[in-house]
Amino acid sequence: MAAPRTTTSPRKLLGRLSLPERNFVADALRTETVGGVLLLVAAIAALIWANTPLRDSYASIAHFHIGPASLGLDLSVEHWAADGLLAVFFFVAGIELKRELVAGDLRDPKAALLPVVAAICGMAAPALVYTLTNVLGGGTLDGWAIPTATDIAFALAVLAVIGTSLPSALRAFLLTLAVVDDLFAILIIAVFFTEKINFVALGGAVIGLGVFWLLLRKGVRGWYLYVPLALVIWGLMYNSGIHATIAGVAMGLMLRCHRHEDEEHSPGEHIEHLVRPLSAGLAVPLFALFSAGVTVSGGALGDVFTRPETLGIVLGLVVGKAVGIFGGTWLTARFTRVSLSEDLAWPDVFAVASLAGIGFTVSLLIDELAFGDDPVLADEGKAAVLIGSLIAAVIATTLLKIRNAKYRALCEAEERDEDLDGIPDIYEQGQPAYHLRMAEIYERKAAEHRRLAQVAGGASEGDDSPA
Repeated sequence: MAAPRTTTSPRKLLGRLSLPERNFVADALRTETVGGVLLLVAAIAALIWANTPLRDSYASIAHFHIGPASLGLDLSVEHWAADGLLAVFFFVAGIELKRELVAGDLRDPKAALLPVVAAICGMAAPALVYTLTNVLGGGTLDGWAIPTATDIAFALAVLAVIGTSLPSALRAFLLTLAVVDDLFAILIIAVFFTEKINFVALGGAVIGLGVFWLLLRKGVRGWYLYVPLALVIWGLMYNSGIHATIAGVAMGLMLRCHRHEDEEHSPGEHIEHLVRPLSAGLAVPLFALFSAGVTVSGGALGDVFTRPETLGIVLGLVVGKAVGIFGGTWLTARFTRVSLSEDLAWPDVFAVASLAGIGFTVSLLIDELAFGDDPVLADEGKAAVLIGSLIAAVIATTLLKIRNAKYRALCEAEERDEDLDGIPDIYEQGQPAYHLRMAEIYERKAAEHRRLAQVAGGASEGDDSPA
């Protein structure tokens, strides 16, 4: 007699997160949201500053040089913001990536398949859109990587400003997309925007990274050791010809992000908790302040939609990102045993994919690297990034607002805690103790309602009696 065939239910796409993962995502995105609002304010301030009679002061400050020339670090303020401050941003990105690889969604190859495929398609499609636009229009292909990046902080700022609710599964999907996106952006910067290499400086940076790794493995503590060492590594990496932000990523990836039994938080999580506010609240907004200040005029805005390079950036962010991420997600569900969560619909995935078209910080950085030899084209590229991100934000806002009532109901269900034990009820449905607590709560409520009914009945009888 043949053994009965067992069937396994297919995995759910964008299903409910585990409670620890949900709490981590909520904490991480809370800081990113605040940083995103500051980033938005900084970008607006830069645009106002660069388009008022004070524009000369903006240019003089941005191009003011400071730093030791003997060490090859006599850089402009704008350059310090792009190479120095963004190293902090990429340090945090490195920690996020390491955590995802050892303790998050990317640890399980099956679970990692969706965000990785979606992110790859979400980078390949914008690059393809840019390339086709410039091949047909006779433009340069140097800027193909500009529309490939997603800015998670700016995307969350848009969510905060429009006041939409978004279920934790969609927020986590957006965060994981951005982490994988950052990884490939780092690789693009390292591979395609390194013209010549100083192997002596690179060797020194590698030795410094080795010392950094050894100190971590020996359990040596003390910021007074790591911060100076990190600055030396950064300086050597900058002088090597490889973009200095790579040093931040490398150091972030070296931190241990798995917990030991006696630890509440791993060293990587602890350091990320300390450094993330510095990155989101200071480093990235200052970079935006000195990078987003482009002159905006009617003619310049018209050029964005007529010049193939800038048109390719806009179409890459608005069309390429949405189609690429949505297409990658749909293909993953189509050709694997993954089905979309019952709580969500495919338009929700497309809305989040549209939101990923906000490619502010890294896109501006790549624009400076791609068009550094042509200041006019570099400024027009920045304007294209701003306009493309704005259009993507408007489209995503419209799509998300249509479904906001559904999202609000899902968020309320995720937050409901009727037994007041600090754990959302939705995570306790399989625990007998939870149902016993709820039975006791409902019994007390029922007893109270019976007492109130008796009181109300006695009062009504008293009202009907003759005077």
